[in-house]
Amino acid sequence: MPDIKITSLEGQEFGAYCAMPKTGRGPGLIVIQEIFGVNATMRKLCDDYAALGYIAVCPDLFWRQSPGAALTDQTPQECDHALELFKGFNVEGGVRDLLSTLGHIRRMQGCTGKVGAVGYCLGGRLAFLMATRSDVDASVSYYGTALEKYIDEVYDIRMPLLLHIAALDPHTPSEARAKILRGVAKNPVITAEVYEGADHAFTRFGSKNYNEEFAELANARTTKFLAAHLQS
Repeated sequence: MPDIKITSLEGQEFGAYCAMPKTGRGPGLIVIQEIFGVNATMRKLCDDYAALGYIAVCPDLFWRQSPGAALTDQTPQECDHALELFKGFNVEGGVRDLLSTLGHIRRMQGCTGKVGAVGYCLGGRLAFLMATRSDVDASVSYYGTALEKYIDEVYDIRMPLLLHIAALDPHTPSEARAKILRGVAKNPVITAEVYEGADHAFTRFGSKNYNEEFAELANARTTKFLAAHLQS
């Protein structure tokens, strides 16, 4: 069932890509998009997580601006469009849509009841906010943007959170990174991994910043983390 509909808290429907495990049963996983929408990269991630036993759902968070957006970083025109969508994106509205997605997955046939979240870039920020503002069972943030703006919310995190931070990420300069690391150190359920020499989007295959060694390490850590907190 590759495409499903989710009802927002305001009562409107938006689309999502859904990949099911072969068994038809497993914990849920919200896969949160980058600024390029629910594109081939996000769908492949869902498929890969489904192969690991998760009901993986990637909601279309740009549905209010450009429903069905599926862009790449391969042309200037697409990058410009993605940046415009990002600039016009309402973070609070995105969190509400993720709360709707969380409830939807928990009600899905075959869901064990446990649901995690994993996000990339913009999605990494939203995965952090799902950890602070929802009862999601575990969250993973890949190079989340602007986390320093929300660092006071670390005290609200009760379930495990894993952060993947790229040391060379221009979206998280050294001062911001230091603030994030100081903040998350105050909460023992948060694990922060810093990748020296890695840049933003280092796990996205095809990205100019893709780093195979760091990508494999981060993804292995994510696999182990999610299995421990969602499949046990």
